[in-house]
Amino acid sequence: QVQLVESGGGLVQAGGSLRLSCAASGRTFSSYAMGWFRQAPGKEREFVASISRSGGRAYYVDPKKGRFTISRDNAKNTVYLQMNSLKPEDTAVYYCAATFYYSDYPPAAAQFDTWGQGTQVTVSS
Repeated sequence: QVQLVESGGGLVQAGGSLRLSCAASGRTFSSYAMGWFRQAPGKEREFVASISRSGGRAYYVDPKKGRFTISRDNAKNTVYLQMNSLKPEDTAVYYCAATFYYSDYPPAAAQFDTWGQGTQVTVSS
């Protein structure tokens, strides 16, 4: 089973950008679809985005906003979340997630079964 380690979180002012990274262990990273979730204080964990095994397809919970971009580098066993125009309401612990997936389409939130430990993102106003 793949193990996930997130990095790249921190404190940023509103309007700023951060890029989160998630490094995965194992030799079969390209067999896993990947995703990002977040959990704000006092709220339930929410789905942000997912990406297919090859990286060719992505799904966003709220594509109209267009501030977040998920990508992956299978040669580096890493998935990224580029976050632009950050807002205080984006403050949360961000979690990387994985699922060993049968197709090359981004899966739905319920498909994910492996999680990282999370990285804190704090956006100040």
